[in-house]
Amino acid sequence: MAEVYTLETITAELAGDDKVKLAGVDVDGQLRGKLISKKKFLSVVESGFGFCSVIFGWDMHDKTYFRELLISNAQNGYQQPVPPCPRGLLGTVVSRVGERGWKAMAGAEYEFFNFQETSKSVKAGSGIDLEHLTPGMFGYSLTRPVQNQEFYYRIFDTCKKFNVPIEGWHTESGPGVYEAALEFGEVSLMADRASLFKYVVKALGSKYGIMPCFMAKPKEGLPGNSGHMHISLVDSEGKNLFARSEPDTNPPYSDVLHLSDLGRHFLAGMLEGLPSIMPILAPTVNSYKRLVENFWAPVTVSWGLEHRAASIRLIAPPTASPKSTRFEIRTPGADTNPFYVLAAILATGLRGIEKKIELTTPPLGKGDETGSGERLARNLMEGVRKMKEEGSVAREVLGNDFVEHFTGTREHEWRLWEEAVTDWEVKRYVETV
Repeated sequence: MAEVYTLETITAELAGDDKVKLAGVDVDGQLRGKLISKKKFLSVVESGFGFCSVIFGWDMHDKTYFRELLISNAQNGYQQPVPPCPRGLLGTVVSRVGERGWKAMAGAEYEFFNFQETSKSVKAGSGIDLEHLTPGMFGYSLTRPVQNQEFYYRIFDTCKKFNVPIEGWHTESGPGVYEAALEFGEVSLMADRASLFKYVVKALGSKYGIMPCFMAKPKEGLPGNSGHMHISLVDSEGKNLFARSEPDTNPPYSDVLHLSDLGRHFLAGMLEGLPSIMPILAPTVNSYKRLVENFWAPVTVSWGLEHRAASIRLIAPPTASPKSTRFEIRTPGADTNPFYVLAAILATGLRGIEKKIELTTPPLGKGDETGSGERLARNLMEGVRKMKEEGSVAREVLGNDFVEHFTGTREHEWRLWEEAVTDWEVKRYVETV
């Protein structure tokens, strides 16, 4: 379970401090908060306190949405919202898991570019020709991190102090690209840790004149930034519910030889719901630049045992131990809101268990990149339309109020994109047409 603090333990944790940095999570996964006095924090920590819900009424650049949404709008005075609250949404889904006596476990992996830039330099250059922290393609390099050793090690050490332990920390293939694997844990705690990890990286980067970038596709011609999520279910004693005690003598596919019936239903539920939750897994216009063929990113509803080109990679025996049996959802980018992603994954998987949905999509074959599954949305608006469909899986598992609010925020993003004139258009047409 997520860690629970009492007033006594919180008071002890804050010994010697006189202030607290307080934050909540908005629709885009950004931490929004303020500094408050220790005295004020301790006076309201058990009873709760209000926070301006306008953070759910404007976009990532504090621009109010082009149309008023049901939650947090001018008419209701930006009152406290419920459906779009990221931690609240995940908490609702987690409670459904708890009702069965189970726990959901999760892990997160983030790739991100690092540029030798500041907010001012990026604005001055209009975001063009950003200088990479280091040049060249150096995945798993032991020498590249030495060039920025203080920054590199300080992220690892600071995350540990924040109770965001990193299991693996290395360079990824790309100029100035790093990847972190966060320590596996209870799903609610993992969402908090994922959010805090991005905060730590960005905060420390600003101190070194470095701009970490979690955009899904910052550079044309280079691999994008993924935000893979791992998920599993365990019982009250910690036994993995996806593991099969004995190999199946008559499996529908050899890939699920060691996957339990419950695990198969969970997988089938995720596969059936995947097209409907795409705006959560790929929430920006830029997200879909990463999800293209032949770039180590999934583009169809697909799965497979240890298959890294699939939307969902099954990790199970014989390549993993039974207790490590889990699913890696490879569709999300690093630009996602971890609370929404984990809520959507867990909710669609639970739906598969509740409805006993069977696997109908065959696994990807070796060397196969796409398979026969449904093509996922090619752009944000295509995904939004799918999510908004009457009776969609997203509406069923996440609720109409959430879907209406969230898709409204994505329609806002798409409208801004449609109105934008890009540097590509200017370069291509300014002289020739």
